[in-house]
Amino acid sequence: MTTRTTNTPNTLNATNATNATHSDKAPHVLVIGAGYAGLMAALRLDPHARVTLVDPSDRFTERIRAHERAAGRPDVTHPLGGFLRSTGIRHVPSRATAIDLAARRVTTDDGQRLRYDRLVYALGSRTSAPVAGIGERAHTLEAAESLAKRLRDGPGSLAVVGGGLTGVELAAELAESHPDWSVRLHSDGDIGAGLSARGRDHVREVLTARGVRIHEGHRIARADDLEADEVVWTAAMAPNSELAAAAGLSLDASGRIAVDAVLRSVSHPEVYVAGDAAAAHSPKVGALRMACATAIPTGSHVATSLIAEFRGRQPRPLDFGFLVQCVSLGRHDGLVQFVRPDDSPRDRLLKGALAARVKERVVRSTVGTLRLAARWPWTVPLIPGMS
Repeated sequence: MTTRTTNTPNTLNATNATNATHSDKAPHVLVIGAGYAGLMAALRLDPHARVTLVDPSDRFTERIRAHERAAGRPDVTHPLGGFLRSTGIRHVPSRATAIDLAARRVTTDDGQRLRYDRLVYALGSRTSAPVAGIGERAHTLEAAESLAKRLRDGPGSLAVVGGGLTGVELAAELAESHPDWSVRLHSDGDIGAGLSARGRDHVREVLTARGVRIHEGHRIARADDLEADEVVWTAAMAPNSELAAAAGLSLDASGRIAVDAVLRSVSHPEVYVAGDAAAAHSPKVGALRMACATAIPTGSHVATSLIAEFRGRQPRPLDFGFLVQCVSLGRHDGLVQFVRPDDSPRDRLLKGALAARVKERVVRSTVGTLRLAARWPWTVPLIPGMS
């Protein structure tokens, strides 16, 4: 378990001192959100601009390990200072509460008013739970720690709502780690709908072997309608775009921020958007889904676009395509589904213990890529799939 660090005044002063190595004429980029996309954008921009990173936490959370945290893994976070220590990035441990687009200023919950030349909006997404019907026994993966505590308190029945990859991973992980609990997985369609037929068959086989009861083809509208001691809702994601909407940034029909081909706001070109909050498109995929697999590349591309802009060049459009979908099915089994660039499944796949090892390497590579960006940011675009 990593040691907790905090951004004390001395830490901020040291960071500011490093930040001062940039000329005062260097553009000031304000990044709000220190998840996969925001942290990547900030790290890659550091050599080219004065960068301020606004996020209330002093920890970076591996969100793609939330199902492991729910199953009892002690920690899925890393000190943010470990990524920023050798950079000139200033971390402001506050929450952005308002954006004044005309004044180019962000207000935080502790009363700071932070001006910017360019803004990177990277506030990500959250589980979209039904407005009504979430009772005291219902959870989302944002509360993985409290779910882990509840599972330790004693056996019972658990219903996971959502047959996408998040729900599949969670059901498998909890059934393996807590065999005394009765686990069900509910989906309004086929579980793992984006997988090949062989891939779905393997998922069903492993879940069944773990004792998970699968219920497909029935939509659950309210968590309280389920007969279960605990309910975990993983059915859909929603972008954290309320701050953008209140400021006047244009949104698309899905509620994500409308951006052009270089990930610049269509209504306010001084604002760039990375990660799940962006309605990003690429020629190979069309609309990008919300995922870590798209967050890090879009965070990198926002930096590439801004660097080009600072140098007086025209930014290149985002060119992104998928390669695989990786699914953990507990600690000892998994599925690696090879996909076409548009995310449709191919026939080829890996499964079993080999797939579990591949999935773990992929998950570790996300933090590894961020650490690489902290030390040698210029190397990130050399990684296949990054720009």
